[in-house]
This record gives sequence, structure tokens and C-alpha cells, in this order.
Amino acid sequence: MAAPRRWWQRATHVLRRSLQARVVAASMLLSTLALIGVFGYMSASVGSNLFETRRDEAIVEASRASSEMQRIFSEAVTQNLTSGEIDALQDRALDAVTGIISSRSATEYAMLRSEAQADTILTMNDVQSQGFDADLLSGELRTAVAASADSPFYQSVRLQGEGAAEPAIVVGTTVDVPLAGRYELYLLTSLQATQDTLSFMQLTMVLGGVALIGLIGAITWFVARMVVGPVQTAAESSARIAAGQLSVRIPVHGSDELATLARSFNDMADSISRQITELGTLSTVQQRFVSDVSHELRTPLTTIRLAGDVLHDRREAFDPVAARTVELLHTQIERFEQLLADLLELSRFDAGAAQLEIEPTNLVRLAEGEIDAVEPLAAERGTELRLVAPGGHFEAEVDPRRIRRILQNLLGNAIDHGEGRPVVVTVDSTSEAAAIAVRDHGVGLTPQEAERVFDRFWRADPSRQRRTGGTGLGLSISRDDAALHGGWIDVWSEPGRGTAFRLTLPRAGATAIVSPIELPPADTAAIALPALGPAPEPEPTDTEAIALVDPTIATTTEEVER
Repeated sequence: MAAPRRWWQRATHVLRRSLQARVVAASMLLSTLALIGVFGYMSASVGSNLFETRRDEAIVEASRASSEMQRIFSEAVTQNLTSGEIDALQDRALDAVTGIISSRSATEYAMLRSEAQADTILTMNDVQSQGFDADLLSGELRTAVAASADSPFYQSVRLQGEGAAEPAIVVGTTVDVPLAGRYELYLLTSLQATQDTLSFMQLTMVLGGVALIGLIGAITWFVARMVVGPVQTAAESSARIAAGQLSVRIPVHGSDELATLARSFNDMADSISRQITELGTLSTVQQRFVSDVSHELRTPLTTIRLAGDVLHDRREAFDPVAARTVELLHTQIERFEQLLADLLELSRFDAGAAQLEIEPTNLVRLAEGEIDAVEPLAAERGTELRLVAPGGHFEAEVDPRRIRRILQNLLGNAIDHGEGRPVVVTVDSTSEAAAIAVRDHGVGLTPQEAERVFDRFWRADPSRQRRTGGTGLGLSISRDDAALHGGWIDVWSEPGRGTAFRLTLPRAGATAIVSPIELPPADTAAIALPALGPAPEPEPTDTEAIALVDPTIATTTEEVER
């Protein structure tokens, strides 16, 4: 039982993976069904024709035998018969029956007196050959033959011999014997020779059909190979090009449709290779430009920073407008430094030069430290920060600097967009992975916004006021930091219900398949939220504060910010 199952599974696997095998199998199956229908019809038609031909011959033979016997008995009526000649007439009738039957193709015969007749002068005994079995005659046949004086009747029978039963046909007619009444003449004709002819024809058709199906399968395989072969070559070439072998091309032979396909594929490969080369060159130039510009800007920015620090330290000696301008300058210089640092980090990622500094790190303690760092900012916005660590204090082999940067970005976003509601930081781990999730209960994101949240310089609401002075690169860098660890960051968000970012980090020597923290978060409906209402009024920004003092300076500062 197991062997047929394995064979069936192997055949199914081959058919599923090979178009050529499916085409050959389908062609052979359809050809088999067509041949079964055609051969079945031909066998039935030929068999019916052979039977009808042999039946008509048997009926004709029976009619001739009956006419010949009737002529002999009719001539005997014209003779003057004496009582001594009655027995001679009976002997003559028996000789006539024997002679007529032996000259025909019938194998057996019988001459039986019809039943339900009046008494006659002469009564002849029933005559039948040794091999004739009267039990083969049905009552319906005898009744039909006795009731008809002109038309013969037939019946199909089976002859039981030493071997298998043979098909045969019995034809019955009537003969009127003078002075003796009506007798029924039955001729038994074997159809075995006809059956042998039909069986030989059927065997020939079956063998020819099997050979034809095999030939159709071979032809189909050859034709499918001609068509599928170039397709397989194109598929293999596509896979090699996708793997980075941009010089791979398909050989072109002839000028048919397949050759046209090969030429088109090669043209497409040339175009893709050319575009990839151009994009690679452009990307290299772009990375070098960003890196060079960032490095070149650090020197003047350092000078500006030093001058700004000097002014910032002496701001109390200035008038209020100038002091506020110095504070704004100091803030924007810090933001500019952060932007340069982010651009340099992105250039390292793009160039593949980013490196990890792995060390055993307690993620719970790391999260506690970052929560403490942003606590003043959260207090300013009225946001409660909560830490949940159900899995205990587990260490992980990570780069703590990069994980801190990820948490800083996630916590800053949660505070900015949390509408003053609680922010929950969850840390959990398993034997395969560790995870950190930051969940806020603020405005949330639409599905379209969630898809773009990791894009560089993208913001869900550019006009929204921020406290952390983001550059629009934080989440992009966080995603690259996670990927550098072999992990990932994913997001869940719904408008009006908040947002949850989850960082998953595989442990050393293991591949994280399932994150230890669920997403969407299980606490969506469990955390008691403050009543929905307007967010607390934020303090005026630097630009707004200056606008209260001198509108002219405010306009200039806004232009600087833009």
C-alpha cells in the first residue's frame, strides 16, 4: 500500500514541477479517451454488422432448406400412395432432411411436430441431430414459428461445450408434410468463427491503440521539448540575472517566435544591465556627495557652534530680542548637527560600512535608562511612561549605542504623537529572540501612512508641532540599525487608537521566527485611557516667542527654519 502511494506522490510532484510532463500526460490522457471512444464505437459497429450478416445468412439458409423440403413433400402428395408406401415416405423425408442439413453451414438441426394439431393419417417421429439440444428452444420461439407459415424466426443462444460457451443462432421455419401435418424445422448455426474474427479485430485495435498512444506521447514530448526548452533556458537566465550575473544571455537560433523571444529577452537584459550600472554609478556618486558634503560642513559648523556657544553663554547681557535670537540660533545649530550626524550615518549604511560593536546588554536596564532620559520631555507633555518586562531581565548580544538610538527615536515619536496619554514600553524575550515595543495611544496612522513611516524625510503631518526636533530620518536609521542586527522593526497603528512599534532582535546563533511580543498589541483595550479631549496647550515655540516681541525678526527666523 505504501509503494503505490509513494509512486503517486512522486508522479504528482513531477507533474507539478514540469510543464513538459503535464503537456505529455494531458496529451496521452486525452488521446486515450478519444481512442477508447473511437475504438468502442468501431468495435460495436463491426460486431453488430458481423452478427447481422451471419444472421441474414442463417435465415436465408433456413428458408432454402424449408423450401426444398416442402417441394419434396409436395411432390409426394401427387403420387398414389398405398398403405405400404407410407413408411417409405417417412424414410424419404428423413433422408431429405439429412441431405439438406448436411449441405448447409448449419451445424445442428431438428424437425419437430407442431403442437396443438388435429389427428392426421400419418404421424412422423421428431427428427434432430445428435448435438441439437431441444432445451435451447424457448416457448416464445416455438409459438412464433408454429403460428407463421411464411416468415422464419431466430433466437440467439449459448452452446455449452467442454470449454467456454459459444455464441450461436437458431432459425425456425415450418414445413407442411402431406398426410402428417405441420412440422417445425430448426437450424442451429454456431457464431464462434464470427466471434473469433471480432476478438482478433478488437485485439488488433487495442495493440494499435497502445502503440498509437505511445507514439503520440513521444511526439508530444518532442514538440513540448522544442517549446519548453527555450522557456526553461529563459527562466534559468532570469534567475542568474536576478542573482547578479548581468552578463548572462540566451542563445538565438533561427528567426521564429522563440528566436524573437530570445532576442527580446537579451535586449531587456541589456537594458536592465545598463540601467543597473547607471543607477549603481549614480548611487555611488550620491553617497560620496552626501558623505563629502557632510564632512565638509562639519568644519564650518564647528566654528559656528563655538561662536554660538559663546553668544549663548552671554545671552543674559543682551536685550530680550537678541537673547531670544541667540537661544533660537543655539537650538537650530544643535538640530543641524543632528541632521549632519544622521546623514553621515545613512551614508555609512548605503556604503555598507556600518559596523556593530556587540556586547552583552541588559535590554530592561537599557530601556529604563532611555525612559529616564526622556522623562523631562514626557512630563512637559503630561505623558506617563510605563515599563513592562514580563520576561524578566534577560541579556542580549547587541550594539547598545544603536539600540539606544532606536529607543530614543521611538520614545520621541510616541511622546510627540501620544496626545499626552500613557506610553507603554514592553521588553520581552525567548530562547530565540528579544523584543522591545513602544506603544502610544495618540492620533495613530492610516494604513497608507503606516506603509511610508520608514521612508527618509517623510512625516505623517509636517505641520504638526514637535518637541524632539526630528529630522525625518530617525525611523529610517532605526530600521537600518535593526537590520544590521539581523532583526527588524514593524508597526501597528489605527487612527484614534494609537501606534505600536516593535523591535525584534534574534539571539546569537538563532533566527527569530516569532517575535516574543504580539502585534497588534494585546493591551489595546486593557489600558485605561484618559477621557478624550483636546491635547494640552503646548508652550509657544521659539519662533512664536520671538513673534510676540518683534514680528520682523519672527519672519526672518521662519525663513531660516524653512
